[in-house]
Amino acid sequence: MKGVDMRVKTRVAGLGACLLLARPAFGQDMKPFLSPMFGSHMVLQRGIKAPVWGWAAPGTTVTVAIAGKSADAVAGADGRWLARIGPLKAGGPHTLTVNGPKSVTLDDVLVGDVWVASGQSNMEMTVAESRDAAKEIAAANYPRLRLYKVNRCVALEPQDIPVGHWDECAPSTVSAFSAIAYYFGREVHTRTDIPIGLVETCWGGTVAEAWTSAEALAQIPDFAPALAKNRMLKRQLSSNPKSVDLSDQPNLATVLFNGMVAPVIPFGIKGAIWYQGSSNAARAYQYRTLLPTMINDWRARWGVGDFPFYIGQLYNYMAQKPEPGDDEWAELREAQSMTAKALPHSGIAVAIDIGETETIHPLNKQDLGRRLALNALAKDYGKKVEYSGPDYQSMKVESGKIRLTFTHIGGGLVAKGGKLTGFAIAGVDRKFVWADVVIDGESVVVSSSGVPEPVAVRYAWASNPVCNLYNKGGLPASPFRTDDWPGITQPK
Repeated sequence: MKGVDMRVKTRVAGLGACLLLARPAFGQDMKPFLSPMFGSHMVLQRGIKAPVWGWAAPGTTVTVAIAGKSADAVAGADGRWLARIGPLKAGGPHTLTVNGPKSVTLDDVLVGDVWVASGQSNMEMTVAESRDAAKEIAAANYPRLRLYKVNRCVALEPQDIPVGHWDECAPSTVSAFSAIAYYFGREVHTRTDIPIGLVETCWGGTVAEAWTSAEALAQIPDFAPALAKNRMLKRQLSSNPKSVDLSDQPNLATVLFNGMVAPVIPFGIKGAIWYQGSSNAARAYQYRTLLPTMINDWRARWGVGDFPFYIGQLYNYMAQKPEPGDDEWAELREAQSMTAKALPHSGIAVAIDIGETETIHPLNKQDLGRRLALNALAKDYGKKVEYSGPDYQSMKVESGKIRLTFTHIGGGLVAKGGKLTGFAIAGVDRKFVWADVVIDGESVVVSSSGVPEPVAVRYAWASNPVCNLYNKGGLPASPFRTDDWPGITQPK
């Protein structure tokens, strides 16, 4: 099926110990003294009062200590206690102790930056499944890079106990971890020498609304029927817990937020990276609202401000089209770019040159991880690196031609591999034809003898575009259009 990710069916066994319930999975007397988000080999977020939490009898005092600092917490009426310790400086290893009705000691705890990696199968695809797997796995000796993989979990109500554990990055642990997340974390770690923790929470073939809370989706009228369906399922399960099998329904609205994001909150993080969108491509216009709603929802719930959020734009995929025209994936990429520009502390990594025609799961995860890392290095770590390819800025009609200007020209515009391609031009009839294109200094001039009075230009406007505009920094231009004409995913 076009653009559909089939991993949703192939990895159901990864559900592990997750309980698929409409109500919270554990009674108060069953909840752990310390949340499974915390363990030996973990990374605590530097520079903040890092939350540490668990459960005990109401009124119980719990003390958390690390690196010469301590913090107390008192369990509330629901049994939950939460201490905030720090701020701490990057470093370690340290020992973290938690003392109350029980005593827990965590060894080999580092302090650094923690990044959440989420989305569908291209974020879930493992190092073992990606390019140069044997070589990459053998070289994955990064003892100050730590990995936490959240097990798959579907839930109709927000859960508070994740299923997963921390590992030191090594050949024996990295092979089953997200390749994009690993290559992102490796790049940031090696360029900054800061300990990095990666929290992977992914599920192939899933839609963005599954990763968004019910309260946030309620702001979008389109999702009223989906939320009503969830309420019906809750009633069904309340009367007969065996009446509905949720294990193969990860595309219900909110269920992955509930099962795989809520349990991680409010663990201290630096930011998030995201690859998702092919499962929403048929509703790309809606994604303009859905994706920023999800991001703002996560940011509000974490309560640490507008943390960095970097988006992996859809890879190129499917058969190349001989003529320019409308395209769902192009519109989805546009929605991703619009979100990255509209929200503060956001960014995008273009991937239209590193995908594969025949598979929705290209092997090259290294370049996308690196491009996501360039955003973080430039914006969050103060590194003087170019993090974006040419980005469309403005157009001007000049004597039957259109001149385009760009930001992020990175030392100059170049046509990689030969003649510049990928541009289409149209007049008021809105019929696009392939254009003649030349680079003129820091701009691009687009024309066609068949369009004497042009009004609009599109670049790389296809699911698998043939295009080659780069900057001298080696980064590809992002797909764009100068028009705002209704697209094929826009409701009539």
